[in-house]
Amino acid sequence: MLRRLALAAALLATPAFAASSDEAAASRVLDAFHAAAAHSDFKAYFDLFTPDGLFIGTDAHERWSVPAFKAYAKAPFAAGHGWVYASRERHLTIAAIPCRCVAYFDELLDSKSYGTSRGTGVLVKGPHGWKVAQYALTFPIPNDLAKDTTDRIKAYEGGHK
Repeated sequence: MLRRLALAAALLATPAFAASSDEAAASRVLDAFHAAAAHSDFKAYFDLFTPDGLFIGTDAHERWSVPAFKAYAKAPFAAGHGWVYASRERHLTIAAIPCRCVAYFDELLDSKSYGTSRGTGVLVKGPHGWKVAQYALTFPIPNDLAKDTTDRIKAYEGGHK
């Protein structure tokens, strides 16, 4: 029995187990992040950000500090109109630094409103676990549509200066 406990303890202390455990914990934070937004849970959503966190939206002008993003999201969340993005595929890496306290990720998201989207960002592990330090939401453009789409964006921006 003691031998099994010692073996289990040794396995839990291995870097491979720590990596998978850290990756799983960081991934759960992203799942909770999306769930809180989908349920318009303002407190749960913003509790998942670091105090100096940043949300980069799809519009070129959307670079929100946490206080600014809270101000933006307060009314839609209060009205029960959070945003729903479901992760279809996620790649998450724990940075190879001694503290194992930084993770970066990219994920493909499904949205009823926008179809395929992409989220990328950074999580930081602190005394209260993993938190979102930066999240960027983008709309991936298929290469075959890129020229037409970017031409339309340039024309739009030219008319709104």
